[in-house]
Amino acid sequence: MSSVGAVNNSSYYTPASSSSKKSAETDNTKKSTESTQKNEGVVYEKSSSTKSSNYVKDNTAIVNKLKADAEARISQMRDLVSQMMSQQGSTIGKADSMWRFLANGNFTVSADVKAQAQKDIADDGYWGVEQTSNRIVDFAKALSGGDSEKADKMIEAFKKGFEQATKSWGKTLPDISQRTYDAVLKKLDSWKNGTESVSSSDTE
Repeated sequence: MSSVGAVNNSSYYTPASSSSKKSAETDNTKKSTESTQKNEGVVYEKSSSTKSSNYVKDNTAIVNKLKADAEARISQMRDLVSQMMSQQGSTIGKADSMWRFLANGNFTVSADVKAQAQKDIADDGYWGVEQTSNRIVDFAKALSGGDSEKADKMIEAFKKGFEQATKSWGKTLPDISQRTYDAVLKKLDSWKNGTESVSSSDTE
C-alpha cells in the first residue's frame, strides 16, 4: 500500500472530529510533500536525459571529425605511394599492397618526399608517437562516451587492430609503430586507473 493510501485510510478510524481535522491536515501536508517530491523527480530525470543526449551528440561529432581527419591523411599517403609505385612499375592491387610495398623497402623517393616523410614521423610530427597515440586514445574515449569503465574493451579493440595492421604489413611493424603501441597502452591504462595527467584539450 502506498503512503498516500495509508494516510487516507487512517482518517477513517479517528473518532473525534478535532482529531479527524488534525489527521486531514496531516494527510494534506503529506500529499503536498509527496507531490512536490514527485515533481522534483520528474524535473531531475528530464535534466539528466537532456545532458546525456547532448553528450552523445558531442561525442558523435568528435568521432566523425577524427575519422575524417584520419581518412584524409591516409588518402594522401595512398596517392603518394601509388605514384611512387607506378613510376617503378608497380600498382596497388589488393588493400594490403601499399603496406607490403612500403614494408619491402624496394623503392626510391625524391628528396622532397623523403624530407616530408621525416617531418611527419618526427617526435612532434603528425605520424609521430605522441600525436598518433593521442589521436588513438581520444578516439577510444569518444567511442566509449568518456566512460573509463569501458577502457578494457577499448584496449582489446586496439590490440586487435594492431594485429591486423601487422598482418597487412607482412612482418613486424617498424620501431615507430611499436613505440606508438606502447604509448597508447600506457595512456589507456592511465585513463582506466584515473591517473592520467590533464592536457590542455581536457580543460577546454
